Amino acid sequence: MAMNGLLKRALDSGASSVYEAAGGVGAFDPAIRPVWRGAALAGPAFPVFCAAGDNLAVHRALERCEPGDVLVIAAEGENSGYLGEVLANAAQARGVRGVVVDGGVRDIDALERMQFPVFARWVSMRRTVKREPGEIGQPVLAGGVLVSRESIVIADSDGVFIADEASFEQAVVAAEARVAREAELIRRIRAGELTLDLLGLRPARG
Repeated sequence: MAMNGLLKRALDSGASSVYEAAGGVGAFDPAIRPVWRGAALAGPAFPVFCAAGDNLAVHRALERCEPGDVLVIAAEGENSGYLGEVLANAAQARGVRGVVVDGGVRDIDALERMQFPVFARWVSMRRTVKREPGEIGQPVLAGGVLVSRESIVIADSDGVFIADEASFEQAVVAAEARVAREAELIRRIRAGELTLDLLGLRPARG
């Protein structure tokens, strides 16, 4: 329950704010985007490695993942459609919070109707085969970031961020403080103050 509360607080703060609060590391390649407007997710990562053009590992992962997990699929950026309406329904039935794919997905209209959060590098109708088992539950490199079972995924309209579970609570608390500071900055900006002064960006006078 405590983790669920932290996940909600992280989403309320926003992926970018948590990323900044965590020291500016863990951001996925910005080419990996939500495939429908308003998609957002937060949860523990379940890493999946797919052979190029083969999504058997995704089917296997749905047997092993836990409710509340986020599938993070490393497909080396290959542009086949590794997930569509059928697998999204299978994931949703298993309690998966959403999917991040360093590769392609399809059936976007169905994903939006389902309100199932999916982030991907490509939207692609290209078919996959189901021959190679791939790897599930092992660390993967996806979006340029190492993702393991100890990773937490936060994703929204700004992109995908990976946090370490051990430091996640600290990052969320720092993000909330950052959001509060920015709200005060915006209030003062709207009152007529300049960012040069508020942020101390004027050159020092000799």
